[in-house]
Amino acid sequence: MNKLEKGDQFDVEALRKQVSDIEVRGNAGQEKSSDPTEINPYARQIAEQFRDGTKSPVIIIGQLRLLEFLALFAIALIAHYFWPGDGYDSSLVRTGMAAIASALTVIGLQLGDTYTIPALRAKLRLIPRILGSWTVALLLTVGLFALVRGSTWAMVADAYLPWFASGALFLAAERFLVAYGIRNWARNGIMERRAVIVGGGEPAKELIRILEQQDDNDIRICGIFDDRGEKRSPIMVAGYPKLGTVAELVEFVRLTRIDMLIIALPLSAEARIYDLLKKLWVLPVDIRLAAHANRLRFRPRAYSHVGTVPMLDIFKMPIRDWDSVAKRGFDIFFTVIALALLWPLMVATAIAIKVTSEGPVFFMQKRHGFNNEIINVFKFRSMYTNMSDPTGKAAVTKGDPRVTRVGRFIRKTSIDELPQLFNVLRGELSLVGPRPHAVLAQARDRAFGDVVEGYFARHRVKPGVTGWAQINGWRGEVDNDEKIKFRTAYDLYYIENWSLWFDLKILFLTPIRLLNTENAY
Repeated sequence: MNKLEKGDQFDVEALRKQVSDIEVRGNAGQEKSSDPTEINPYARQIAEQFRDGTKSPVIIIGQLRLLEFLALFAIALIAHYFWPGDGYDSSLVRTGMAAIASALTVIGLQLGDTYTIPALRAKLRLIPRILGSWTVALLLTVGLFALVRGSTWAMVADAYLPWFASGALFLAAERFLVAYGIRNWARNGIMERRAVIVGGGEPAKELIRILEQQDDNDIRICGIFDDRGEKRSPIMVAGYPKLGTVAELVEFVRLTRIDMLIIALPLSAEARIYDLLKKLWVLPVDIRLAAHANRLRFRPRAYSHVGTVPMLDIFKMPIRDWDSVAKRGFDIFFTVIALALLWPLMVATAIAIKVTSEGPVFFMQKRHGFNNEIINVFKFRSMYTNMSDPTGKAAVTKGDPRVTRVGRFIRKTSIDELPQLFNVLRGELSLVGPRPHAVLAQARDRAFGDVVEGYFARHRVKPGVTGWAQINGWRGEVDNDEKIKFRTAYDLYYIENWSLWFDLKILFLTPIRLLNTENAY
């Protein structure tokens, strides 16, 4: 039996673990360059078209649910103000009924499958289902309250008919406008899922044809990448160009905002799939294996679907959609609190730096951010200006003569990192995440990416001011390979196990664990 199969289903979990396990041994005899592979000019031109992000359908649908709830609630209050009926229900009762009816409507619309992109694109087809949900929700709410109060239907109709009519008119008009907006966004590429196909030939051609024939297709195929030559993988497949090799694909994705990579290979190509995943899993995208051409069929729950095409999810983009919204809210909330509490310390530090040595208060260093983007990270200056190293290639060591007296103290206590709170507000960093390293950071004259296979998988999420590795003692000088290997292992554990509670735990443990200054120079 194929080693990727377990029972009657594809053993995705075993494959994922096999690929993503970080080795804590050296890469003997296998030197890898951390320098990005240069992509060809045509691929770079295509990449320029996809630099800007798109709107997430999950976020749009969530916002629509909230909008419809709030709008129906407001309509109920306005209707009560202008058409109070005989006033037999108080304002407090009406407010409660408005909240219940609005919530029941949203639940009904969800159960009626009207919160999907194909449903939202339909202008009139689903109007009966939408108005039916509103009618049932209002009848249940008003009927229950009328039954409790012993009201007649004549009294109910007099009091609540304007509310019903206003809500129905709003839902019909709003859904018509939403359909227009979604169609327009789809045409303009604002709301689409961008995919790159890995692997060419007939499997890729068949996959593209199936995707293109689907109604309401929201997949934009951005190109094809394949390591094979033209005889086995032609330069054009179903009208889409082959843009380069898999090594070039890694750099292509880092230049763009791609949502998913679809591997168009049969499950029997185990060795090739494994080799591809070892190169691709470091990217912050969904990685899926197309199962449309496989004769072997698994249990339905083993699949996800892109339209009607069955897929096996190998890796998912971490911290996405509403998780990313929650994490951003967490960052802003606690950063504002931190600045409110720490500003006297930051002002005192700035004065001390300015008084004791010449040069600017702040030091700016280029570091790797999300998806390997280069960001400028702020720090308090801790070195003499004429001896500073913006590249970070020469790590600070114990007793380093480049460090000022004030700098030695603020480095040991991590006060020099406090200006990075402004990077958090700018959206370049998160409060909690893998620490960003300087672009030329090294361990014993070897780039971190050459020391640790899978090192760049740290960049699948935003880097952080503090992280799981740091509160477990992996901070300060990196003077041997083991230190960066264990840092990377802790960072990847954080990414795979992220939650807001985990962030909160790390955040509150940080001041306590930073009391250990053994490795901070």
